[in-house]
Amino acid sequence: MKEIKTEQRCILLAMFILALYLSPLFILQENAHIRVHDNLDSNIAWYRVLARSGEMFGGVQGVIPQIINGMLSRNAFGTEFSIIVWLHYFFPTMIAYGLSQALTRFVAFFGMYLLLKKHLLPGEKWVIINIMASLAFALTPFWPSGMLSTLGMPLALWAFLNIRNGEGSIKDYVVLTLLPFYASIVLGFFFFLSAMGIFWLTDVIRKKRWNFSFLLSIVYMTFVFLLVEYRLVYSFLFKGEPNSRDEYFHAELPLWRVIRLTFKNYVFGHTHVMTVHTFIILPATLIAMYLVISKKLWKQEKIFIFLFGLNFILSLWYAFWFYEGWLPLTKKFHFMDTFNFARYHFLRPLVIYASFALALKIISLQGFHWSRIAKGLAIMQIILLCGFNDEIIYRDKPTVKEFYAEELFQEIKEYIALPQEDYRVASIGIHPAIAQYNGFYTLDTYNNFYPLSYKHQFRKIIEKELEKNKTIKKYFDKWGGRCYIFTAQLGKKYMIKKDSKRHLKNLELNTNVFKEMGGRYIFSALPIDNAEQNQLSLERVFESKNSAWKIYLYKTF
Repeated sequence: MKEIKTEQRCILLAMFILALYLSPLFILQENAHIRVHDNLDSNIAWYRVLARSGEMFGGVQGVIPQIINGMLSRNAFGTEFSIIVWLHYFFPTMIAYGLSQALTRFVAFFGMYLLLKKHLLPGEKWVIINIMASLAFALTPFWPSGMLSTLGMPLALWAFLNIRNGEGSIKDYVVLTLLPFYASIVLGFFFFLSAMGIFWLTDVIRKKRWNFSFLLSIVYMTFVFLLVEYRLVYSFLFKGEPNSRDEYFHAELPLWRVIRLTFKNYVFGHTHVMTVHTFIILPATLIAMYLVISKKLWKQEKIFIFLFGLNFILSLWYAFWFYEGWLPLTKKFHFMDTFNFARYHFLRPLVIYASFALALKIISLQGFHWSRIAKGLAIMQIILLCGFNDEIIYRDKPTVKEFYAEELFQEIKEYIALPQEDYRVASIGIHPAIAQYNGFYTLDTYNNFYPLSYKHQFRKIIEKELEKNKTIKKYFDKWGGRCYIFTAQLGKKYMIKKDSKRHLKNLELNTNVFKEMGGRYIFSALPIDNAEQNQLSLERVFESKNSAWKIYLYKTF
């Protein structure tokens, strides 16, 4: 009973820390600071656009009228069976965002805790280490729109291991059924499920038995994912016209840069699966590996050794996906360019934090003082992760309210005084997602799946600017996910705040093409010195205390 009460108290404390960590989102709401990259500049605006489009259940041939002249496929915004889409449909942006963060982090905690307690570190002795490692895992600064794509993996692995060991029950299949509704197959679970397939095949070879229940559980979860992600399946099977992914090229790094990227990823991680493992977890696992080697604990610590090696292999695979040696194969098998197989490294959060828990156990077993050191390392990691709270990390970025600047853009809308669907706009120096969030119909966008013909047409607007700057030319031509009005002067800067004193000089846009595509207004974050040469006239300058931007409204003539 004493152990049970200790476990309950520790779990309650972990829940309190998680709630405290999440509290700024609910207290500050639109005045909170959150991630901009691949979040405010894209996904959050997409949810709002989709909710207002009337295309939530649009057909697989449907389009989103508000973006790129209705040439953006409805499928580019993902499935309507994703819970995050409905959170943003029913709730204001920041309530939906906060609920999504809470759901993801609490499931991440309990998923990792169940995995450690049942399969990796069973026994009352390790309860506190299990809870601390699980809390640390739940505090990682995951990519928000990834949902449980990575942080749900421990829960899925717990269910799969139960089934593999002949202990499967209805609760395991409930987990495998529900996770696909709050995760993405391309942002994590394709790689996880294929890894489970390799795991099953290894079992077959080693144990000389088929274990059909384990195999069928993998097939079952894959099937549920394919049903949920039916739009993705349709787009893959029925390709249609060429799209922007067809000009994505990844195999371009020489060997020395691949080696450098391997160690960079291994030590520091990746922005979409941030693990914050460099300063505490990495040394802890290296110490544990030293102890395993020096004390010859090979048999006792097989799982730790496997995870330790797998962690490095995943970084190696990630880096080698960009090796120029792949080029002959990518030319022959085009899907190797359009599908990002480098994302096997999305398994690393699970691998790293499971390794951390096992490393803490190995260190603890060396004696009383070592046990205290292990717990101290876990506490230090939790404190470090709390320091990575969005409100701290992004405190120098605009708040959500300042970023989307609804009051300012409402003023612009009223000044133009036309139905928004009757004209098209584009932005310079700010993300087009801001205009989209505020209901404007944009010729520019941030999407990685739109018609290649549109990309080529849009390129004519910025052709001269691309020729003046090799960086943005390569960025647009070899990827093009950001279909922006790039300028040679600004390069890849699209957050020019209202206190900037800069001017756009020598701008060369093909305004005729812009007008042919329906473009009438440009929202520029900076004054354009040669506006007249670009057939643009300054209408008015808009500024607001609740906006991070000063908007120079230009109209074509």
